Amino acid sequence: MKELVEMIAKALVDTPEEVEVKETAGDSIVILEISVSADDVGKVIGKEGRIANAIRTVVKAAAAKHDKKVTVEILTKKDQDNE
Repeated sequence: MKELVEMIAKALVDTPEEVEVKETAGDSIVILEISVSADDVGKVIGKEGRIANAIRTVVKAAAAKHDKKVTVEILTKKDQDNE
């Protein structure tokens, strides 16, 4: 699923080399964190969050085959630098 999210995110942004997807897996839940440059975050979220919701829907469908729950979070590179 990580590769799927990474491929989708890279296709949406202007600077695909800055896209990073971090996967944290538990027993029945997987958290995918997409980090993109601050200039590209709007492209990944979309108007009223439509693109972000579409990404979550596709990932949820892929996760259902593996009986997992997936959470997709979108971060900017600036957010990660503050942690």
